[in-house]
Amino acid sequence: MQSFACIISPPVAEEMDNVFKALGDPTRRYLLDRLHERNGQTLGALIADVGMTRQSATQHLAVLQAANLVSTVRCGRQKLHYLNPFPLHEIQERWIDKFERPRLRALSAVKHHAEEVEMETRPTYVYVTYINSTAERVWEALTDTDVSAQFWGHSNVSDWHPGSQWEHRRTDGSGIADVVGTVLEADPPERLVMTFGGPSDDQSTVTFTIEPYEEIVRLTVAHRNLADESEYDAAAAGWPAVIANLKSLLETGRALPQAPWEMQAEQRAAQMPRSDN
Repeated sequence: MQSFACIISPPVAEEMDNVFKALGDPTRRYLLDRLHERNGQTLGALIADVGMTRQSATQHLAVLQAANLVSTVRCGRQKLHYLNPFPLHEIQERWIDKFERPRLRALSAVKHHAEEVEMETRPTYVYVTYINSTAERVWEALTDTDVSAQFWGHSNVSDWHPGSQWEHRRTDGSGIADVVGTVLEADPPERLVMTFGGPSDDQSTVTFTIEPYEEIVRLTVAHRNLADESEYDAAAAGWPAVIANLKSLLETGRALPQAPWEMQAEQRAAQMPRSDN
């Protein structure tokens, strides 16, 4: 009689064994559920609401990574964890739905298309800072019309419900919105996701993640789907200036004495070649 190892090649059998091993532990299944709810989390965010040490979580995540159920991406100093559901699909195909191959082939085609799209993803800029404040005050600063005007030079105007429009209006009384978008997610005071762009521009996406830790807050800004390197450079110059002004306002009660983004603009203008008259 043929052994099972002769029917399924050893590398494939080992891969499946790793997946079954990973799924056999309730803690690891819980971590997968957390990533299914919100993909791209740091280790701290993953274990924020549970009594689990970082060392224990790291060990469980290592097993999930060995099974190819979780992958990681570095964004600056952060390591973000992403769910990879395809090994589950392969088990389903081998053990559960072998009589539904046309549908599974369609799913596989979708997976390969998604991978191709991901490879073509536009640049993402990520900025992280720590603020001596509360998550509630940081959320208010980002979403309140008057407070945002104090540190951003524009007022953020919306009801901040998912699906609602938002505007980045000038504070000169003109009512002009230089940036507009749609609120995609709003989970106060922890997470805000919105599209971002000029009224006639392609829309990028900005995600604010607010993570309290004792008496401080970690604020992460991820600006995704930027059109090109010039937009990336603009984001890399703009977000640190805006968030520095926000940090100063919340920690001292005053914005910086000069708008920090004006320094970047002046330096850029000074570096531009002058035309000869």
